[in-house]
Order: sequence, then C-alpha cells, then structure tokens
Amino acid sequence: MQNDTIRALSTTVGRRSFLKMAAVASVFGATSSFASEKVTRAATEEEVKNPFPGSKKVKTICTSCSVGCGVIAEVQNGVWVRQEVAQDHPISLGGHCCKGADMIDMVRSEVRLKYPMVKENGQWKRLSWDDALNRIATKLADLKKKDGADAVQFLGSAKMSNEQAYYFRKFAAFFGTNNTDHQARI
Repeated sequence: MQNDTIRALSTTVGRRSFLKMAAVASVFGATSSFASEKVTRAATEEEVKNPFPGSKKVKTICTSCSVGCGVIAEVQNGVWVRQEVAQDHPISLGGHCCKGADMIDMVRSEVRLKYPMVKENGQWKRLSWDDALNRIATKLADLKKKDGADAVQFLGSAKMSNEQAYYFRKFAAFFGTNNTDHQARI
C-alpha cells in the first residue's frame, strides 16, 4: 500500500520536471525581489578598503581549540566587527580551520547564552552568577556526600584553552575524582 502511494506520487512530477520548475521559480521569485537596484548597490573603493572607519586591529589567538592559531580581530567601539587570518602567525601560517574562520559568528551570535539560566516549571529563568554558582556548589557537595566523589564526571570541551583544561583537571582532582574526559577527538 505504502509503495503504491510513493510510486503514484513519483510519477506525478518527474525529477527533471521538478528541477525545471525549481529553476524557473528561483529565477523569477528570488532574482526579481532581491536584485533590485533600490535594494543593493556596489560598495565604494573606500568601503572595501576600510568598511569600519576608526576601528582598530587587535592580534589575538583563536579560542576554538588549544592549537593557538592567529586571528586579527577588528574592533570598533568595543564590538568585534570583522576578522582576518594572521598571515604572519607561526602556528597557523596564514590559515584557519572552519571553527577559527567562524569565531566571530560564535561571539556575535544573537542566540549565544550570555548569563546563567535555569528551567523552572517549564519556563527559562535568568539567574545571577552568584546564585548559579551557589546552586552548582550545593549540588556537587550533596552528590559527593551522598554517593562519593566518583559519582561525578568532569567533561572538558574543545572551547577550553590549554590553561583552562589544566585547571579543569586540577579541580576534578581537588574534588576527589579521576573521572575526567575531553570531547574534542579530532
């Protein structure tokens, strides 16, 4: 029964017909609405060279993993507005991986979590940093008291620098467990 339905649907519109219709729809639909001269214009030569006048370039390190590739961040009024690869950097030698190339988007994302949240009664509620840390500390202390230190596992992240990973491991040892791991297995 199901195969008959699929067969009937597939003979209604063939693959070639579908592709032709999609091409026609994209040409007439998208092009006419977005390529109007009133909507877009060519950038001036000055805008291409210096799109953010008054900004400053800051050499920094990509924080995506612990390799330490070079990034040149362009900052205007305290906001990261553009990035380039550090061509003279001894580690990355003028290249980036996909994570490094996307670093600015991670920092500027509208959906990035910027403060602690907790879900209570099915609704997300913003917490203060002190309240969040107190809740975590209380929960860890309760788990350690009830089930022992090995009831907890500390899982690291590729977003950690070498130094952060070092302190993370030291914290786990201080807590009393050897249960640590890291998810960046590339």
